[in-house]
Amino acid sequence: MKVWDAATRLYHWAQAVLFVALLASGNSGNGPHIELGITLLILVVWRLIWGFVGSETSRFATFTHSPAVTWRYITGKVKAQFGHNPLGAWMVITLVGSLLIQCISGLALAGLLDGLPLAGWWLTDDVFALFESLHVVLATVLPALVGLHLVAILVYKLRGKALVKAMITGFTQPTGIAAQPQFASQGYAFLVLVVAALVTMATIAFSTL
Repeated sequence: MKVWDAATRLYHWAQAVLFVALLASGNSGNGPHIELGITLLILVVWRLIWGFVGSETSRFATFTHSPAVTWRYITGKVKAQFGHNPLGAWMVITLVGSLLIQCISGLALAGLLDGLPLAGWWLTDDVFALFESLHVVLATVLPALVGLHLVAILVYKLRGKALVKAMITGFTQPTGIAAQPQFASQGYAFLVLVVAALVTMATIAFSTL
C-alpha cells in the first residue's frame, strides 16, 4: 500500500542530510553554515505549504490529533491509520516547528533580517538576544529530538513496522483499510518547491538591499 509521495520522501531525506551538515558546520565553525540554513528554510517552507495542499498523508489536517486521541493511541484504545500515527504526528509538528524557529533565528543572527520592514522597530536588542538564546538552545534540543525519533523508529522496527523502508519506497504493509490515500501531482509538488524557494530568497534579498 502506498502511503508517502515522492515529495514527502525527498523532503524527509534532504532535511536529514542538511541537518547533519548544519550540525557539523555549526559545531566546527567551518563550512557554508548560513547557506545550508537557507536551503533548509526553503525545504521547511515547502513542507509547511505541502502540509496544507499536498497529498492526503502529508496534510497536517489528516495526521494531527488531539492529546486525548494521542493518549488513547498510547493506551491501545485507538489503532493507527495510514501515514503518521498520533505520536509520529506530534514529532513531525515539533521537528518542523523547531527547525523553522532555528532557521529564522539563524537568519536574524546572520543579519539577514535587518532590512525587513520596520526591523528597526521590532528587531530590538532584546529580540536579537532572544533569537540568540533560541538558536543556542535549539542546537541542543534538536539533536535530542532526532535521537528520540531514531529510538522510536528502532522500537517500531522491533515490532515489525519498517518505517525507514516505507520512507524510502513510499510503500508499507496494508493495514486493512480499503481506500487508497489520495496523492497530489508531483509536478505540482515541484511547483510548490519553486514557490517556496522564490518566496524565501526574495524575502532575504529584500532584507539585504
